Amino acid sequence: MPLDLTPLRRRFPGRTIVWFESAGSTMTEAARLAGEGCPSGTLVLAEEQTAGLGRLGRSWHSEKEAGLYASVVLRLPLAPDGLPVVALALGLAVQEAIQHCTGVICDLRWPNDVLVGGRKCAGILVQLQDGALIAGIGINVNHAAFPAELAGIATSLRMVSGGAHAREHLLVNLLEAVDVFTKILVEDGREQILNLYSRASSYVRGRRVQVDQGSSSLAGTTEGLDPSGFLIVRSDSGARQVILAGGVRPI
Repeated sequence: MPLDLTPLRRRFPGRTIVWFESAGSTMTEAARLAGEGCPSGTLVLAEEQTAGLGRLGRSWHSEKEAGLYASVVLRLPLAPDGLPVVALALGLAVQEAIQHCTGVICDLRWPNDVLVGGRKCAGILVQLQDGALIAGIGINVNHAAFPAELAGIATSLRMVSGGAHAREHLLVNLLEAVDVFTKILVEDGREQILNLYSRASSYVRGRRVQVDQGSSSLAGTTEGLDPSGFLIVRSDSGARQVILAGGVRPI
């Protein structure tokens, strides 16, 4: 069933909301609008994405009318090095919205994965475009199954809860949570977000992980986040390393 945007427009009457029945990527459309000077908070939605963007150049599976595929244009008074913490703030927002609407408790895997039972149900991607942050959020809501190549690593809120969920309700709560956590970041500073994220994620401290970094990988134990929001890992050799990018998975 197509999204009913009435609850969203009622809750956010002054918000610019752009909806597509089908789009290559909401990130691409939001970046275009940012380049044209759209206001902060502009929301781009699509019922399906034919070229959804994931992290590290991957694609995002975007089944029609099954998930939430959204991008928000954010113009926040933050230093350029604040971008990594924005992704953490958005992870907290997604986690809170999902739990509030569905009762499903999610884990957060640095830097931008939202997991249930070790499988990914949502992801966040943040990019800088013309002085604005483009925050892409994909949530697997009512997917009944996934392609074979994703079946072992992906899940949906429907699959873990046993029932379908109103995407409209989740969308309203998601946008509210994004506003709340970005406000915390701007007004209270990145340390507050880092503390909240560290408490909400089982991956930040004391977790044995492998970090895939292209042609190399690192095995070790996580030791928290640095002031910029990057993950600290104590390698098996004893060296303490700050992970700027890479795929993190449990050992």
